[in-house]
Amino acid sequence: MKLSDVIIKPILSEKINKQTEKANRYAFVVDRKANKLEIKKAVEQFYGVQVKDVNTAVMPGKAKSRYTKAGFLNGRKPAKKKAYITVAEGEQIDLYSTI
Repeated sequence: MKLSDVIIKPILSEKINKQTEKANRYAFVVDRKANKLEIKKAVEQFYGVQVKDVNTAVMPGKAKSRYTKAGFLNGRKPAKKKAYITVAEGEQIDLYSTI
């Protein structure tokens, strides 16, 4: 797997911002087939930081339904994988520079 395909997007939320301030931890949505070593290499290459720890969590897809004029429509949201990255002391990732 190419390293450019591993990281899909960063997760920006209040909960992650608190973890960033306290524990120097960031969160990303990553490809479901990527393992921890590939995620670590991709973050180190793209952001130029030293990764201390990688934790992953697979979020299962959820069933969703809605009511329309044609009746109920049923479907599923896709499953995704999150990676929680802890970087070394004194280093940080600037996620807001490209917004």
